[in-house]
Amino acid sequence: MNMQRKLKEYIGAVLKTSGFAVLATEGNGQPHASLIAITPFENFRQIIFATYRNTLKYRNLSHNNKVAVLIESGVININGLKQSVVLTIIGHTQEINIAGNEATYQAHLKQHPEMESYMLSSDCVLIRVIAQSYQVVYGIDDIRWITADDLDST
Repeated sequence: MNMQRKLKEYIGAVLKTSGFAVLATEGNGQPHASLIAITPFENFRQIIFATYRNTLKYRNLSHNNKVAVLIESGVININGLKQSVVLTIIGHTQEINIAGNEATYQAHLKQHPEMESYMLSSDCVLIRVIAQSYQVVYGIDDIRWITADDLDST
């Protein structure tokens, strides 16, 4: 199996099993990290999350839509030791108009039904992270990169 196909499988497995991630934004030269509930889309080229407009993450994204998203997928191996695959998505964001994207809204709600009242708020918006590249970390010295375009070619 070629390395790009293997990377795509790892990315898919992590995104399908990890419902949460850490979003890194920047505002006025200050980094900010936020826990977000995620839903993968578009052959893993995008992830969706919901946020209120009245948050630091939303204000940061309004001024600088470049982001990093860290997703950790720990599994316990046969010896009882934790093994992890850690993804970092490098990309940019777009706000999604919920009124025109009912299918996206419903898919995110299906993935995170506990967020229904949160997502019904008039202050809540959906944000799309469009991946440009993925860093896949298997261990301290095993780090691989793949672009979003390469995901489509595997």
